[in-house]
Formats: sequence, structure tokens, C-alpha cells
Amino acid sequence: MKELLKTVVKPLLHHPEELQIEESREGKKIKLEVKVDPDDMGRIIGKGGKRANAIRSVMKAKGTIDGVRIIVDIVE
Repeated sequence: MKELLKTVVKPLLHHPEELQIEESREGKKIKLEVKVDPDDMGRIIGKGGKRANAIRSVMKAKGTIDGVRIIVDIVE
């Protein structure tokens, strides 16, 4: 899951070397915490949160295929 999220997010960033993704699992729930350079926060969230919602939708679809619930948090 972590690699898929990295593949989706990395091309959006001006500072891809600052991308950090932490993954934690609890039963059938996977939480992915995304940390990016402060300059890239707007790029990953998008206007009105549309880009962040699109990222979450992609990850949710993958989770549905794999039978798990995926939560994507974007943190500073």
C-alpha cells in the first residue's frame, strides 16, 4: 500500500525527497500517514481538497480489492 501511495503522490511534489509515508496496521485497517515539505502541502491537498480526495479514492479502491480499509492522513 505504501508503495502505491508513493507512486501516486511523488510526481505531484516539488520536493519529492521530503516525502515520508508511515504505515500502521490494525486488523483489516491500514493507516497511511503522509508527510511532505510545507511548500508541497497545497500541491498534495489541491483546491478545495480535491486532489487529497482523489488520492484517498484511489487508495480506497485498492483497499476494496484487497479486503482492507485504508485511511490516508496528510500531516504537516
